[in-house]
Amino acid sequence: MLYHVYKWIEHWDLPGIGIMQYISFRAGLSVILSLIITMIIGKQIIRLLQKKQIGEEVRNLGLEGQMQKKGTPTMGGLIILTSILVPTLLFARLDNIYIWLMIITTVWLGLIGFIDDYIKVFLKDKKGLAGKFKVLGQVSLGVIITFTLYLSDDVVIREKVKDADGNAVSQIVVDQETGQQEVSYKTEDVKSMVTTIPFMKNHELDYKWFVKFLPDKWEKVAVWIFYTLVIIFIITLISNSTNLTDGLDGLAAGTSAISGATLGILAYVSGHVFIADYLNLMYIPNIGELSVFIAAFIGSTLGFLWYNSYPAQVFMGDTGSLALGGILAVFSIIIRKEIMLPLFCSIFIIESLSVVIQVSYFKHTKRKYGEGQRVFLMAPLHHHYQKKGFAEAKIVARFWIIALLLAVISIVTLLKIR
Repeated sequence: MLYHVYKWIEHWDLPGIGIMQYISFRAGLSVILSLIITMIIGKQIIRLLQKKQIGEEVRNLGLEGQMQKKGTPTMGGLIILTSILVPTLLFARLDNIYIWLMIITTVWLGLIGFIDDYIKVFLKDKKGLAGKFKVLGQVSLGVIITFTLYLSDDVVIREKVKDADGNAVSQIVVDQETGQQEVSYKTEDVKSMVTTIPFMKNHELDYKWFVKFLPDKWEKVAVWIFYTLVIIFIITLISNSTNLTDGLDGLAAGTSAISGATLGILAYVSGHVFIADYLNLMYIPNIGELSVFIAAFIGSTLGFLWYNSYPAQVFMGDTGSLALGGILAVFSIIIRKEIMLPLFCSIFIIESLSVVIQVSYFKHTKRKYGEGQRVFLMAPLHHHYQKKGFAEAKIVARFWIIALLLAVISIVTLLKIR
């Protein structure tokens, strides 16, 4: 909003007003404001939740310190959502299609999580929103995201123009001031279903490759269907995995902040034409604006840790965890780095896999031997370590360290090793 105010008054030539055009400056304001909002409204919302007796209902699973959490205010995800949306609406360009996709994702999944928490807290139904309705909401969001990315004329990538032999077409550019000649490559903005493959140089994956065996008349529909299924799977997986990870104080919020910072770096370099060219990355016009959104995301998750770190004063509930996971998933899809999710979001995925492995193995052994057996002492994985006697704060800290290590590997792998 403030960017558009600046564009309206820029002809007045006010001192310093031009700084609003820089993404880095607006991203800095975004992270600062999100932290301030979290700190200011966080305490107020916690007091309100306590006054309304909106507390966590804890089922005794025999975990150390578990019952002490009973009555701790939940639905703290409202703090996170507010501190993401307000800075984004203030500092981001609201004519950017990618910003609106992220706003829709935040509100959409936040609303689904809120309904789930409302049913649990106010209607006293421990099951919450039925799983099929959660999945329906995630599938619907996936269809909206895919439809927009696939059909919108604003969603393009910039590629080098190639001749019939597949070689990049070069051109001579003359600097008007110095008269120096430089060789550059001709480029064009194109609609493409290409995404980035890590570890490889000059290699991107085109989703059309998966349906190339089909006749040309079916290719367009087939690739849209395939791409939609992939997007739905990613959103559902990461969103639900983040929800499962939110079982220890500060675990989901801290890990999300690390993953968000990774995506923020990738978005900035992918949207900067010179950096992207130097690092041999896919350049995506106008994608750099997402740095403002992800800055608010990082600020909100870090600010939430002020109240959510051990011992937690508030829990984010499904209102926060479903939205955080969905934001990470959709953001990675938009900047075309979704194939890297298993690396920088591995904590969430491993937590989810531990549940799948536990349930599957238990059912298999029960059918085969008449008595179910378990791989882990308890799932998700963080509860396994609790059962082994590790302190909650130590488990969280070590998971953060692993997430940080994988984030660094993701950035180094994509930006240099390629």
